Amino acid sequence: MTDDRNGYPGNGNGGAAGGAAKNRLAEIAAGAVFPTETHPELDRETVVLDVQGFNLFYGAKQALYDIRMKIPKGKVTALVGPSGCGKSTLLRSVNRINDLLSTVRISGDMLLNGDSIYGHGVDVIELRKRMGMVFQKPNPFPMSVYENVVYALRIDGERDRSTLDEVCERSLRGAALWDEVKDRLHESALGMSGGQQQRLCIARAIAAEPEVLLMDEPCSALDPIATNKIEDLIEQLKGEYSILIVTHNMQQASRTSDYTAFMYLGRLLEYGPTATIFQTPHLRETLDYVTGRFG
Repeated sequence: MTDDRNGYPGNGNGGAAGGAAKNRLAEIAAGAVFPTETHPELDRETVVLDVQGFNLFYGAKQALYDIRMKIPKGKVTALVGPSGCGKSTLLRSVNRINDLLSTVRISGDMLLNGDSIYGHGVDVIELRKRMGMVFQKPNPFPMSVYENVVYALRIDGERDRSTLDEVCERSLRGAALWDEVKDRLHESALGMSGGQQQRLCIARAIAAEPEVLLMDEPCSALDPIATNKIEDLIEQLKGEYSILIVTHNMQQASRTSDYTAFMYLGRLLEYGPTATIFQTPHLRETLDYVTGRFG
């Protein structure tokens, strides 16, 4: 497929196309607007999260520009792009963590299974209960493994021990952690390894059966062995959960995700099936990024 705007044939290369790609990136840096190249395969997916013309500002500085994308249900969607391109800002906008910054203002909306995330009167606390969040560094609470996992149920008033026990075991099994910790459920979570702590955070996130699971570079603080375990876990969770993940690791994105969205300077440039994005993207600048020519 050829993109007339930069003369790039999806499976080729060449100096002229590369120059055009550089020109496009320079034009974007200068404020030019290009429509997102969204692949048609996304139209066939059931949508869990619909981002509708979303803009975000930190004071006078705009960080996200007219983001429009549909996140498929039961799939893994990766957000990739150079540092500072808005990946984490977009992810954190889904559960409104950015609201905690007084300088932030937004326009546009997001819909979670058809419900507005930014509409007037939205109860943010209730909204966040519908999502799971896993951060860059493991952040277990200073309490037992058991209490970490059932925390969301506790604050919702659940007191039935059999229910809590069932959720704890199911979630730890879902996070591929049960066999490692079943004999020390009532020991402090802070005594676990970094990789175990991150899987515990995933268990805590899925305990409440979230409609979408948000992961912000979940492996950036982990060693290669722990990273492999997290990637295997993401593969196991796919289908049962809808996962939106931010990663700087192109190999990780290609291994774990079904769809990949390439962002640059707060704009969504291309969004499509991961295999296509990494092998025959529609835009030359997407190819240049995923193959390490810039970024």
